Amino acid sequence: MTRQEITEFYGAHHRRLYNIAWRILRDPDEAEEVMHDTILKFVSHDRDFASQGQISAWLARTCIRASIDRLRERHRRDGFLEEYAREVPREDEDPQIPLPDLARIRTAMEQVPDPYRLVLNLVLLEGLDYTEIAGLTGKKETTLRSLYSRGRSKLIDLLKQVEI
Repeated sequence: MTRQEITEFYGAHHRRLYNIAWRILRDPDEAEEVMHDTILKFVSHDRDFASQGQISAWLARTCIRASIDRLRERHRRDGFLEEYAREVPREDEDPQIPLPDLARIRTAMEQVPDPYRLVLNLVLLEGLDYTEIAGLTGKKETTLRSLYSRGRSKLIDLLKQVEI
């Protein structure tokens, strides 16, 4: 690919890849790194794709896998307890003022623990089914269904709390 083609390719795909990684990782710096790694991986290897849809699907799968790998690394490095200890409620939000629907949902999703949030994001936002998620994460479909169900319940409870 020429420099111009790479620039155009980046412009066409960077925002979607960043959003995928950010929803999984919840860290803008890590999401940007995963997005760049995914694009670099595509650009550095010659691949033959029949359509733009195949390219987009490959990029999404690769970005999701890389994000999951990053998430696993983070958990091994930090541990669950340290991650929860770092979470501090935002002081700039006034609980008296009702949040808009999207903001309420984002706030609640940020509070859902990682294993549940990952499955919720992949099912609800990326539209993947349990078979695809099982292939990406290496977990059994029954485990994913359980994580989704529990995560959905936690999200609903959190939305009720944020609403009050």
